[in-house]
Amino acid sequence: LSLGASSSVSNVIAGYITTFGRVLRIGDMIKVGDTMGTVSQIRLLTIRLRTIRNEEVTIPNGTLLSTNVINYSALSREHGLILQTEVGIGYEVPWRQVHAMLLEAAGRTPGLMNEPPPFVLQRQLGDFAVVYQLNIYKAEAKALVRAYSDLHQNILDVFNDYGVQIMTPAYEGDPEKPKLVPRDQWFEAPAKPPAPEDKR
Repeated sequence: LSLGASSSVSNVIAGYITTFGRVLRIGDMIKVGDTMGTVSQIRLLTIRLRTIRNEEVTIPNGTLLSTNVINYSALSREHGLILQTEVGIGYEVPWRQVHAMLLEAAGRTPGLMNEPPPFVLQRQLGDFAVVYQLNIYKAEAKALVRAYSDLHQNILDVFNDYGVQIMTPAYEGDPEKPKLVPRDQWFEAPAKPPAPEDKR
């Protein structure tokens, strides 16, 4: 009884902090531990998240005090959320060209912000490749997974279009031919070209 009561009390206290401290709101996209989802309910003892797989996860409020909680929505309302993705590109490719291609891919991706403008950083000078990081703002935390997927698709298309190979993590040496997908092979069966109105 004593252990159960102490657990309940900690959950209640955490519930008051969450509710009155406005740590979370209904509709916020958050990550608690390994679980990411949208807050669908806030109660005195628990909160409920709806994951991207449409699962409902119940988390004790006490867990919020003992675990790092990432709130993707809190600052995105005013400042936007920064999406980050990285690619490894060989040293023979001019870094200015890589910057321009990444920014072009960002510009092709729907649902992302032009202001503040996206930017690229050289994150690492690796053994075989330079690691570039694209940073781009998104106004809302909703549909993060879809936004990343669209962005990655556009990065692949742009780099293939300009004939620049993205290095693989297991790179050992230069192949005889660059590992690229020519434009005329983008829609090999069973893929189908997009409708004329679809400009992605």
